[in-house]
Amino acid sequence: MLLTNQWYVVGEAASFGPDPVAVRALGQELVLFRRRSDQRLVALADRCPHRMARLSGGCVDGDQLRCPYHRWAFGADGTCGDIPSAPRGSRIPPRARVDSYAVEERYGWVWVFLGDREPRPPLPPLPGYGEEGWRAVRGQYTWRAHYTRVVENAVDIAHTPFLHATSFGNPEQPEMPAHEVDEDDWASSIEVSLATPEPKGLTRLFVSPGSKRIRLGVWAPAVNWLDASFPNGWRMVLLLANLPVDEGTTLTFWLQLLTFLLTPLADPIARRLSLQILDEDRATVEAQGASPVPLSVAGDLSTRADALSLAYRRRLAGMAGDAIDRAAVAELAKAGRYVAIPSAARRAEAGSFVLPAVPRGGSVEDGAGGAQRGVGERPGPGEEGVGDVAFLKQGHMRG
Repeated sequence: MLLTNQWYVVGEAASFGPDPVAVRALGQELVLFRRRSDQRLVALADRCPHRMARLSGGCVDGDQLRCPYHRWAFGADGTCGDIPSAPRGSRIPPRARVDSYAVEERYGWVWVFLGDREPRPPLPPLPGYGEEGWRAVRGQYTWRAHYTRVVENAVDIAHTPFLHATSFGNPEQPEMPAHEVDEDDWASSIEVSLATPEPKGLTRLFVSPGSKRIRLGVWAPAVNWLDASFPNGWRMVLLLANLPVDEGTTLTFWLQLLTFLLTPLADPIARRLSLQILDEDRATVEAQGASPVPLSVAGDLSTRADALSLAYRRRLAGMAGDAIDRAAVAELAKAGRYVAIPSAARRAEAGSFVLPAVPRGGSVEDGAGGAQRGVGERPGPGEEGVGDVAFLKQGHMRG
């Protein structure tokens, strides 16, 4: 399921310069450009309503983006301000416009709100960012997998002793400590203490023996964070913003904040370790492919160690009405029709756009090929398993 009405990171702020940049998100095409007058970023649907040319192939003219085909010019609100071939002073058709999306630059990233909901949800917090005594290291990572698999992997603490045995996992102590899922309006998280194995390789620079305290969370649908406190007083905060490029491709923007290794000379070491950990996950996550995590109890089997994953799935199930209807989009494509993610302007002027809004609210896959039943519902007869007991009473699963 690809979800609209959410904030997504589409790139590093520094990567957007004077020229338009094409971005693919949720299987749709966007274009971003900076206005000449104030350098503010603008995000538009990347199809000219005239002859469907890609606006990203055009050029920035002042505060407008001109289409490469006939040089129609579109401003920050998506409306066309100039049609060179039209007689001077003539009226511009009201449907000469494209969807324009809210943009925020935060944590060195560009966030775009892809949807028409108002008010919009807040962006996730990041403690330590920009504060004295913290060092920021960042990067990107591409997965050939559905973004929900990538997100769920990052909240699945039970796999760390095995997939990460060569970095920070402890295969000698795989049992997960008892924990409870904490939830607020926007996020689900857990806090646990994990025994740290004898550090190996590069991890000797980061990890000291003993028990580390970890707060692990998910800001649904596509953001993870980890806040780790080490026995020697060090602290590390990691934010992972996952962009669903399409059903089978996820681009992860990661930002690591450290209270140690504060010299820039140590950045390559921190970056190498972060990439090593992601590489350790890659084969298993990508083997799950382009299918999303199941949203019914029949989709797979869960245990108490999966409490945070199940909390994430419940949040996804609650967002299903904003999911892009892939089958409907495919039918429109067969008919040669492009679509656009609807922006807030469509709420008041739905008939003023040439491109139809992307269909939403289609059926949600249950991942099991059977009758769908929502996450959080009790299992049916014969389905009781290790983790199906007292299935998430009031949104919590206790260890």
